[in-house]
Amino acid sequence: MNKTSILLITLLSLFVIVQSQSCSSSASVQFTADLKSTTEWVHYWERCVGSGHALLGMRDDWRSALKIAHDKLGFQQVRFHGIFDDDLSVVQVDASGNIVYSFYDIDQVYDYIVGIGMKPFVELSFMPELFASGNATIFHYKGNITPPKNYTLWSDLIVNFVNHVIDRYGMEEIQTWHFEIWNEPNCGFWSSNQTEYFNLLKVTFDAVKSVSPTLSVGGPATCQSQWLPETLAFTQENGIVLDFISTHEYPTDIEPVQRNIMNQVISKSRSIVGPDMQLFYTEYNDGLFSPQQLHDTTYASAFAIFNVIDVYGLPDLFSWWTFTDVFEEQGQQSVLFNEGFGLQTIYNIPKPSFKAFEILHETGNLRAATTGSHPTVGVLVTSSDEEVMVIIYNHNIPGAPIQNETVCVVVNNVPSNARFADIRRIDDTNSNPIATWQAMGSPNYPTPNQINQIYQSAEFKVATIQYKRLTPSDIQFDNLVIPPQGVIAIKIYL
Repeated sequence: MNKTSILLITLLSLFVIVQSQSCSSSASVQFTADLKSTTEWVHYWERCVGSGHALLGMRDDWRSALKIAHDKLGFQQVRFHGIFDDDLSVVQVDASGNIVYSFYDIDQVYDYIVGIGMKPFVELSFMPELFASGNATIFHYKGNITPPKNYTLWSDLIVNFVNHVIDRYGMEEIQTWHFEIWNEPNCGFWSSNQTEYFNLLKVTFDAVKSVSPTLSVGGPATCQSQWLPETLAFTQENGIVLDFISTHEYPTDIEPVQRNIMNQVISKSRSIVGPDMQLFYTEYNDGLFSPQQLHDTTYASAFAIFNVIDVYGLPDLFSWWTFTDVFEEQGQQSVLFNEGFGLQTIYNIPKPSFKAFEILHETGNLRAATTGSHPTVGVLVTSSDEEVMVIIYNHNIPGAPIQNETVCVVVNNVPSNARFADIRRIDDTNSNPIATWQAMGSPNYPTPNQINQIYQSAEFKVATIQYKRLTPSDIQFDNLVIPPQGVIAIKIYL
């Protein structure tokens, strides 16, 4: 045997040894990511977040919660109902009986949103009482959901409103906004039928575009991803070119609930609207209504991480409903943890879902190719000039099999300037403030001291984590135990 053969055998043996030692035998789940094989990672989920109704924008607690969501989670737009509700006094009658418009209250809400560096995602709803054809209303705040009694009056309102916001904020700014026509006309937010909604769609579209054809207008803002083929057929027949198609989906909309149901549904919607139409999911979260609400728990955080990854590349906008429990559909709730839709409780305590979006916000703009699979565990690895992020989640739907898993992640081609890494967790004992509140006896009105304790328990416990160098550029994180509905975030600093 010559020296070359001996050298090759020796190198092969070393390779086998390194590979066999890359993950310990106790690691039941193994993933490998390659930082030299990357694709773009767009933060599409940050383009919008939901809220309740417009009047909430006058409240200090709502405003502080929105600023936190913008600053810490990166949300760019906020969508809410009811900018034309009577509680904002938009449509009035003067002493002579003439219709007059007052946009002062809307300005107060929009001025704050724009002032903190965000944009309103403008949902054109609901019907002012003076223009309404009936008295059907929805929710505690009684938004009128009837068609206009006179479409000329409605069109005039839309034209005046759009001209007003252009005058106030400038055309260049308004061209970056989106105008969505109504909300869920197929799910109790519209007292009439599909035909009448399509009439509203055409009149409203024409009104906005009459001000400027460059403005972004869309719909139908339906629940459960419905009316998409019908909307496209109607617009084609009537010469309407929508700038986006919008709809909503919650994982509890379809029985039985499935782990990847959001991907299934949104994939179908994408196939309906085609590759070139902007597809906006302007409402979703971990579940609308179900026998066991889980919005306040770690389930919502693992759900959020899994689905942001799972539906990547399908919707252009993916707006979580909502950013705060300052919310009045059934009246404002005063119990701290009431399974509200918000990422933050009242008193602005971040829920596990908030912390999940905080981790996602820190991800880079490149996604590493990853190998490895598991029924409940997944891995996302991203990079930027400053850091590499490794996110591990362990998620399944309620009642489905899930257990503690031991994970090993190997990251190949890590830059040579990698310095150290830290780890953060979301699980039953980390960033889980509802557990702290329950340990206090679930006080309905916690004291300021208790609120501070609960808030502190929601914060990340950051610890340094050691990693093993397999080669000068390949590292591994081994024996990472992740419980059901848990999330692990490892940040490698460059």
